[in-house]
Amino acid sequence: MEWLQAWLNISKADVGVVEETLQSCGAMSVSIQDAAREILLEPAPGEHPVWDAVKVIALFPADSDVGHIAKVVRRVLPDTDPDIHFEPLEDRDWSNTWRDSFQSMCFGDHLWVCPVGESPSDPGALVVSMDPGLAFGTGTHTTTALCLEWLDANPPVGKQVIDYGCGSGILAIAACKLGASEVMGVDIDPQAIQATQENARRNKVLGALCAVLPDYLETDPVDLVLANILANPLIGLADRLSGLVKQGGRIVMTGILAEQAEDVMAAYREWFVFEEPVCREEWVLLVGSKSARV
Repeated sequence: MEWLQAWLNISKADVGVVEETLQSCGAMSVSIQDAAREILLEPAPGEHPVWDAVKVIALFPADSDVGHIAKVVRRVLPDTDPDIHFEPLEDRDWSNTWRDSFQSMCFGDHLWVCPVGESPSDPGALVVSMDPGLAFGTGTHTTTALCLEWLDANPPVGKQVIDYGCGSGILAIAACKLGASEVMGVDIDPQAIQATQENARRNKVLGALCAVLPDYLETDPVDLVLANILANPLIGLADRLSGLVKQGGRIVMTGILAEQAEDVMAAYREWFVFEEPVCREEWVLLVGSKSARV
């Protein structure tokens, strides 16, 4: 079976209505990218990215009515008259296509992330086995890599950890593998909760890891909070995330562009003292310690 791929560039204000319209026309999937720089961020699941110009890509059955799709989309965007592109797409084994670009990777000295069924030759490796088809997070994105390397260098042995915005569960599972006594994955997307639980089962850490929606998170403050989302959600969650960290504990945040780092730290300085930011490419990792006097 062949497929039909449609794409168009729109403003961020129109993402919701265009996504809904494409789905109503029979789209099997809809994805969004930055139309200007083609950099894929890792937003908080369930949220749209904050780019000004967005490229929307939809996948349809090959026999879909191109004229009808274009007409309906233009009807909901009467003021912009977008240029809608269509092209045939050969059928592929989409459930396994991710393996073409996802290979076993080492983060730090001991921590490895591997596709399911693969393992490194290193006998001392701590292996996180992932199926990236389930949700965001395989280690291939710079922000995820920064978090994994930090965890490898700062293993949370015997500590309680929260992974806020857990996505696929990769950071939560890595924390378990590195000795955390209890890990809670939190996400607003039920599919991410399911993905985290499935990956936890696959990695045999279900006994130490639970995944819940934010409204069901009930816990005393913990030793470490990980949050790999985006700058604006991090700023908006400052009170919430700060309250989840015990005195003397730490918060690790990324998904932050270099020019956004100061704004994020400013939102958290009431509670945390920050280390020097760790920069890679255009991304920043922030590590804050909650002062015992706070």
